[in-house]
Amino acid sequence: MKYELILHPDIEKDFKKLSKTQQVLVFKQFEKLKDASELGDYLGNKAGYNLSGLRKLYVDRKKIRIVYQIIETHIVVEVIVVGKREDMAVYAKAAERL
Repeated sequence: MKYELILHPDIEKDFKKLSKTQQVLVFKQFEKLKDASELGDYLGNKAGYNLSGLRKLYVDRKKIRIVYQIIETHIVVEVIVVGKREDMAVYAKAAERL
């Protein structure tokens, strides 16, 4: 089953912080998510943020995280945030954007 990919409106800001090479790698992971949304690991409580129901997928040798959720009722994968893990910032952004 192929999933539709929806990007959070602030993903464009996230991409501006990545190199062109990292952007290409992220887009490749997006394509994989359309066919196999369960690829990522489950998130729970990360650094005090309740991210239950979200998943993370690694990019660029674990330097970049894609945080997303699967919406089965609509066959949709919604990407919440893309960014570096430094100081758990990617998880803080995910919690803000929920």
